[in-house]
Amino acid sequence: MRREIAFDTETTGLDPRNGDRLVEIGGVELINHVPTGRTYHVYLNPERDVPIEAFNVHGLSAEFLADKPKFAEIVQEFLEFVGDATLVIHNAAFDMGFINMELGRLELGRFPDEQVLDTLAIARRKHPGSPASLDALCSRYRIDNSRRTKHGALLDSEILAEVYIELIGGKQAGLALSVEDETDYSGSESKRKRVPARPRPQPLPPLLSDAEIEAHRAFVSEMGEAALWRRYDAD
Repeated sequence: MRREIAFDTETTGLDPRNGDRLVEIGGVELINHVPTGRTYHVYLNPERDVPIEAFNVHGLSAEFLADKPKFAEIVQEFLEFVGDATLVIHNAAFDMGFINMELGRLELGRFPDEQVLDTLAIARRKHPGSPASLDALCSRYRIDNSRRTKHGALLDSEILAEVYIELIGGKQAGLALSVEDETDYSGSESKRKRVPARPRPQPLPPLLSDAEIEAHRAFVSEMGEAALWRRYDAD
């Protein structure tokens, strides 16, 4: 079983090293690339003001966030939800910079790089030279993002889950016929293990009756000596 979390955050700004903080976390659970319906969502009190530039992006004001929990108050339930799942993030360096900074403030271990999958990197490899923003990928894959009038962590996670499934080959990606048929998207190239075909233990019975075969031969005999069907019949 492959468990992943399509994940997104909203923040007070662009750089946690300059004091910017998280204001929202959203996540959508995927099992074998299929959404399960289980999600995680929380608004956070950033313990500081929300600049107008950030408010214009996500619409979350300091007044709205004032009575919301602080990151330290939800960190355990957040870590329990994620567990050992892979975090699927668009532009992962941004979101993980904030998450790991918050974990560092609490002297908790950071997420290892191998637990994070960046869909921006996948999109750039798959569509070199093309726009790779979430909105651009929604347009490419005809995913409805009309609800996205403002950025929102849970909504963007739901959209990202759809984009991710398309990036790795569409909805059929979760319908593998064998547990050996696994694709690894974490490296620079995708690698697929194929199960070798095996001969049937007994041949399938013919689909044509003897009468139908004879009727076809009679029909072919009327086509002349140069007919291609005669060569096939001879073989």
